[in-house]
Amino acid sequence: MNGVVLNENLSRFTELGIYASMAFYAVAFFLLSMNLARAASEKALVRKQAPKLETAGIWLIVVGALFQAIGVVGRGVAVGRVPWANMYEFTITSTLVAVVIFAIAQFVKKEIRFVGVLLSGFVTLALGIATTLWYVQVKTLMPALQNYWLYIHVSLAIVGTGFFNIAAAMSIAYLLKSAKWVTEPKPALAGNALFKLFKRILDLFPGLEQLEQTSYRFNIIGVILWTFTLLAGAVWAERAWHRFWGWDTKEVWTFIIWMIYAGYLHAKATRGWSGKRSAWLVVVGFAAIIFNFTIVNLFFKGLHVYSGLK
Repeated sequence: MNGVVLNENLSRFTELGIYASMAFYAVAFFLLSMNLARAASEKALVRKQAPKLETAGIWLIVVGALFQAIGVVGRGVAVGRVPWANMYEFTITSTLVAVVIFAIAQFVKKEIRFVGVLLSGFVTLALGIATTLWYVQVKTLMPALQNYWLYIHVSLAIVGTGFFNIAAAMSIAYLLKSAKWVTEPKPALAGNALFKLFKRILDLFPGLEQLEQTSYRFNIIGVILWTFTLLAGAVWAERAWHRFWGWDTKEVWTFIIWMIYAGYLHAKATRGWSGKRSAWLVVVGFAAIIFNFTIVNLFFKGLHVYSGLK
């Protein structure tokens, strides 16, 4: 009993790393937003020479990721296993992976730096929800989870979700930039000062073709990882419950997500889908991921109840 208390105290202490990362992400969101607003008002964003506010925001995201990693590793040490067996742990780990993917990618392809403002805001919100509503005290895993397939199945899902996250941000930017009310605004809206600023901010984003191509590349990697997530999950289910597929709610939604993204790739490859239609499919796919992780975990019954707050 004392060991459990000590582990819970350790978990709570290392959780300070999560709170610190939220502070860094929040400041990064503020600086990156200010950078976009200033660049739009001055019409002076030079892509190959990042402004000081943008550079500071990116580095704050990197520092935030380091503190978040301390919190994630600390939680793992406290529970004595990989930290992704419930909603709290999955959130702090998956958002960290998404931030790391972005941090690496933006050094290679600086055109995606604008995603930092969307990602830092999203991660701050997700961590805030996780720490206040989804925190689960340290406890042992249920027997079905005590298998090495936990490492394979969930790690694939976490990394795949990270790629889908960034791809969705690209598609949202595409939809905003190409929206008819933005490209062909009504006279009353076109003369509005806030709309003019918003329009100039969108003009700072990469071109529509580049946004679509980059989103497509991230989605390809995500679909490959999600395919193996499904396969690993089926093998794990056979080991745990002696069947590969049982039409459990979580299993069904995981397959629905795969179908949406597979349909997206098929439509682009064989039907020539592009533009808004493909961008909306990406957004719908990521919305399905969020629905699967939140609504399904919290309000549906099934063999995957360990994912919620039970």
